[in-house]
Amino acid sequence: MEAWFSRRGLQWLKPAYVSLLLISAAIGAPLAIPVLSPEAYIRYSQRLHFAPPPIETDKLGPLPQFFADMFGWEEMTVEAARVYNSLPPDVRPQTAILAGTYGQAAAVDLFGRKYGLPNAISPHQSYFFWGTRDYSGESVIVMGVEREQLARYFNSIEPVGEVGHRYAMPNEYFTIYYCRRPKISLQQLWPRIKNWS
Repeated sequence: MEAWFSRRGLQWLKPAYVSLLLISAAIGAPLAIPVLSPEAYIRYSQRLHFAPPPIETDKLGPLPQFFADMFGWEEMTVEAARVYNSLPPDVRPQTAILAGTYGQAAAVDLFGRKYGLPNAISPHQSYFFWGTRDYSGESVIVMGVEREQLARYFNSIEPVGEVGHRYAMPNEYFTIYYCRRPKISLQQLWPRIKNWS
């Protein structure tokens, strides 16, 4: 643009052009980076009648996914820790925390240490390759998996907690289950529940 302005004798337009770029960036910045509170972001995007296009096929909540995915992870981990720490001390070391998605598993791995949690396992995407971490499946805290699916693999399924944050993605609202008495071992189950979606 500088060369174009210079060739046409329009150097006086350079400050106007720079001002236009700065104003455009200032208007667009809250839609791309988290500079506003969630409430302010929602009001701002409604006033502009603009929202970023969806990047996945999941249903959205009040925030676009790249902002919504910043909420609820530690709260989910705290709830998993509450369940884990309510188990008898001799059962905890044998208890796996199985997450339905790599995001949930990563949250447990990131925040869980300060709450006394072991690393999570998940059959979702690359977490699948880390396997079952030698858990048998006799004691499993399950997050983000429907009860109907769990009924295929466990004889005992007990709802023990609820997860959800008002700004999180709608698929991050779920029941935490405590599963016991597996129908097959976790090692045998693992290839069957591999999930690449």
